[in-house]
Amino acid sequence: MAETALDYEHASDIELCRLIVRRDRQAVRLVTRRNNQRLYRAAWSVLKNRAEAEEAVQDGYLKAFAAIGSFDGRSSLSTWLTRIVVNEALGRRRTTQRRARLLQAHDVTDIADYRESAMAGAERPGDASPRTPEAEIARAQIARLLERAIGELPETFRTVFVLREVEGLSVEETADALQLPKETVKTRDLRARRRLQDALDPDLRDALRGVFPFAGADCDALTDRVLTAFVASASAG
Repeated sequence: MAETALDYEHASDIELCRLIVRRDRQAVRLVTRRNNQRLYRAAWSVLKNRAEAEEAVQDGYLKAFAAIGSFDGRSSLSTWLTRIVVNEALGRRRTTQRRARLLQAHDVTDIADYRESAMAGAERPGDASPRTPEAEIARAQIARLLERAIGELPETFRTVFVLREVEGLSVEETADALQLPKETVKTRDLRARRRLQDALDPDLRDALRGVFPFAGADCDALTDRVLTAFVASASAG
């Protein structure tokens, strides 16, 4: 009797974790492709630097996959991964801040700039109709305006806002990912939206889903790097 092919797309989080424990590459690829955008946005909200955010996501994945057997399903796999990547980003930022303080103590002024502009412009997946060049220019301008305004929010507001309003997580999911009380999430989100309300008219709100794009070739490249490192770690073990 032929063995039934595994339906990866409809596998539960626990089933995917069991597959990753068994070093299943297809499960790793599926999980990374599903979560790359959210995790990149979460890391960027802490680091505000594209390259640093990508590295934090990659290292976060590898730490998560190394400990995947501890995932108990009490939260979603996406939320569990978000928590790990946010902690990775926070750790990187603390290291950078310590290094900066040491440099400043020695009168070194050439400190890395962590105000790099967020990526702009890739077309959203699933857009049905082609855009005119004029519409693309306008959209890119709006996206840059939003990204700049969000980037200038205090970090405690910014990470909550990105997860809630850009990524669309619920209050409960955001609280779980950031290990915050739900009321704190609500308060920070409200304060962030109040700070942005002058810029966020209805047209700009519609553009929120298009900011910080991380899809297509970028998404595929990150997935390939994570999978390569995952396979290498398995071989080393």
